[in-house]
Amino acid sequence: MWVISRKKLVEAAARHGDLDGALDAWYKLTKQANWTCIADVRLLFSRADVAGTCTVFNIKGNTYRLIAWIDYRSQKVFIRHILTHAEYDKEEWKNDCSGD
Repeated sequence: MWVISRKKLVEAAARHGDLDGALDAWYKLTKQANWTCIADVRLLFSRADVAGTCTVFNIKGNTYRLIAWIDYRSQKVFIRHILTHAEYDKEEWKNDCSGD
């Protein structure tokens, strides 16, 4: 998969010092993946969930959430948000995943 954009991972790790290793691990696994559907994603990230047009990944023991849109055909993962659990619970991110 082609992850767009790694810059968002670096910025999130800079904001949250405890996140660097977890995001790096997610990036390395995702970059090597070849997903065709959510079932493929769940083989690597069993707790990944679909929310509208996006996929939500639990990061660092569910302390953070990475929200991405996956284009399986082009093998691209577009990172939309990296949020704390509290930010995620506000559900403002859902506007980017509604499919409208």
